[in-house]
Amino acid sequence: MPLYEALKQVDALELDLVEVAPDAQPPVCRMMDYGKFRYEQKKKAHGPKKHSVVEIKEVKMGSRTDPHDVVHKVRNIRQFIEKGQRVKVSVFFRGREITHPELGRQMLRGVVDQIQDIAKVDIEPRLEGRNMAMLLTPK
Repeated sequence: MPLYEALKQVDALELDLVEVAPDAQPPVCRMMDYGKFRYEQKKKAHGPKKHSVVEIKEVKMGSRTDPHDVVHKVRNIRQFIEKGQRVKVSVFFRGREITHPELGRQMLRGVVDQIQDIAKVDIEPRLEGRNMAMLLTPK
């Protein structure tokens, strides 16, 4: 249709005339709400928001954590494992404590002994900087 008719029709409908294919003969235009179109394109480019569910819980302990406190930490680990979540257990070392990594390994072994009925060790204890960490998964 001629340009003046298209413009008249667009004004009556309160829309915008957008040129879709300028190289075509004759050029192709579309009647649309351009503001709404831009909003949808921006939203589509940004992508849908994903609500990430935390699958890995972390329980931290110091290398000199009292055994009574470790019992409470193990209770929390049990709750997480029973919910089907994976748990990262880490022991951190302060100052010169890093010279005795066997203390952290011993503490992690004690945790494993207490929860071996419901969980298994997925990643063995390993030293990562000043932390020793292992990953537990439900059986």
